[in-house]
Amino acid sequence: MSSTVEPRLGPIRQTYARTEDFPPIARAYTDISQVVRESGLLQRTRWFYLLVGAVLTLAFAGCVAGFILLGDSWFQLLIAGALGILFTQVAFLAHEAAHRQILSSGPANDKLALILGNGVVGMSYSWWSSKHTRHHSNPNRVGKDPDIDVDTISFLDTDAAEARGLRRAITRRQGWLFFPLLTLEGLNLHALAFRHVVRRDPVKDRTWEIVLLLARFALIWTPVFVFLPLGMAFAFLGVQLAVFGIYMGASFAPNHKGMPVIAADARLDFFSKQVRTSRNVSGGWWATWLMGGLNYQVEHHLFPNMPRPHLSRARSIVREHCRTLDVPYTETTLWRSYGIVIAYLNRVGLAARDPFDCPVSATYRKV
Repeated sequence: MSSTVEPRLGPIRQTYARTEDFPPIARAYTDISQVVRESGLLQRTRWFYLLVGAVLTLAFAGCVAGFILLGDSWFQLLIAGALGILFTQVAFLAHEAAHRQILSSGPANDKLALILGNGVVGMSYSWWSSKHTRHHSNPNRVGKDPDIDVDTISFLDTDAAEARGLRRAITRRQGWLFFPLLTLEGLNLHALAFRHVVRRDPVKDRTWEIVLLLARFALIWTPVFVFLPLGMAFAFLGVQLAVFGIYMGASFAPNHKGMPVIAADARLDFFSKQVRTSRNVSGGWWATWLMGGLNYQVEHHLFPNMPRPHLSRARSIVREHCRTLDVPYTETTLWRSYGIVIAYLNRVGLAARDPFDCPVSATYRKV
């Protein structure tokens, strides 16, 4: 069963899915979990992650060599763009390590995610882990999923209606501004990392997080400002951060935005909650490499510790299970998913607009 979500541009007022909208399905997750387990799809694939790690290591080495050979040249901006892509690919690996997809034990995966997240990507692993765990527990649920909390962009009409000042102006056109704003997301993620590790509240592995963050930025930024002219150095960092932010946002945005939003008090079974709020992106192997396995969002939410190479096989099992249970299985193309996200955000943004903000009403107000 494959379907494409069409953006709903009807009433401005957002309605949240309630318990009666998604009838509970007894044993749905238990049954499909047994099939997946018996198929061996939860087994670790160390060879795959070793290969990915080796490819990324060679790519970083190539960027370092290119940086040295190019010297004082505006072609360095190509290296900056390549680094933005590579940091995002490492972020995918950190995400998979956090979900116990790579190594056998939990502590080993945590250490790997900490090194990759803080030491390479420049994000706080403890901050991201807490936020992402809450998202997986309650995707698209009002008041419980931090991924739909307001943060410049409003994902709920109630947040859009409360926007004031500059944020209100942005919210009115937030669908069209979404991707341009992602150019700042890389800088935002780095700022959130440092803000998190220096706060007074308890932070797991605080010392290691701070050391890895400082070492990461010193190792990357020092050569840029030492060997490049000041203007070129800032341009280098600007391009790297912009590419990183856009790539990260463009990989995560199609997963849930524009899918049903669940009321805070709704009670749903695990299978319905995860499947109905998630969207897959078609494309096969190239989409898997491009999005780090996030293109199989339905399967990832049902089985978070499933290694990336097994997600495509799990897709067939889940689709058949959904067909049997008459549960919508949502999958669309990458470009179509972006169109849905933009349309959804624009629709939510209507709540921030003056209901009389149109040329005709404006004419009458002036009379």
